Amino acid sequence: MQQTTNTILMVRPVNFRMNEQTAVNNYYQKVLDGLLPETVNTKAQQEFDAYVDKLRGIGVNVVVVNDTEEFDTPDSVFPNNWISFHENGTVGLYPMYAENRRLERREDVLEQLEADGYIINHVLDYTSAEEEDVFLEGTGSLLLDRVNRKAYCALSPRADESLFIEFCEDFDYFPVIFTANQTVGDERKAIYHTNVMMCLAENFAVICLDSIDDKKERKNVIKHLKEDGKEIVDITEAQVNNFAGNMLQVKGTNDKRYLIMSQAAYDSLTAKQISQIEKHCDILSSSLDTIEACGGGSARCMMAEVFLPKA
Repeated sequence: MQQTTNTILMVRPVNFRMNEQTAVNNYYQKVLDGLLPETVNTKAQQEFDAYVDKLRGIGVNVVVVNDTEEFDTPDSVFPNNWISFHENGTVGLYPMYAENRRLERREDVLEQLEADGYIINHVLDYTSAEEEDVFLEGTGSLLLDRVNRKAYCALSPRADESLFIEFCEDFDYFPVIFTANQTVGDERKAIYHTNVMMCLAENFAVICLDSIDDKKERKNVIKHLKEDGKEIVDITEAQVNNFAGNMLQVKGTNDKRYLIMSQAAYDSLTAKQISQIEKHCDILSSSLDTIEACGGGSARCMMAEVFLPKA
């Protein structure tokens, strides 16, 4: 089993804007005052294209799918929430909290991958859970340690515990469950996606331990990371607000490892944290200011990792 892949699926936005349906529990989204919708979309496309160029520049195989004008899909740039790809040729399809995000799921994405020579043996479709208002938003909600067969999940309105356990049974993962919170005003509220406060790489994990308010749960997460030999890079809530948890390790040319993050995330890191990461791999950052502000997601959310076997 491999933890990292060289192949990434990304969706180029056509109608990017702040999604009012996700803003109800994504406290990272902001309205960019004074910018016309077309301007926001153009800026997002420019950020997307520059990001893809940087990834390809280090040898990452980026499969770009263009979003369609057919539906209102302002968050299509974040495909990792509706689909996941696995080494045995299985694809997971996930139930989405926001109704307009359900329109992002597209059969032609699978067809394109198959046309590119990837093998899809089986599709596990959890989307009927939407009828019960039960959600599990892909690798936004699920952090997969593919080598040690553990799945980490911060429960939230977008990550249901029973569906998470069902996923773990289907895909043969051991569940590590906790709640991660952020301060909103003077309240502690659930962070909407696990991958905002945590990133799992081969030999290390970037995580905001302070967001796990329950001491027992925090100890349990630390125990699992340590027993699997992962160095812990602990980040603060302020750094989470700059998307320093929303990172992904990928393989470039000659299997060289990189940790991918936004420029805002990189700028928020301390020298000590950077050296902790650089012991294990190089860092690549790209400016995603518009996408982060309006979308409330960052570098990791934009990449759906492709682990499918090739014909």
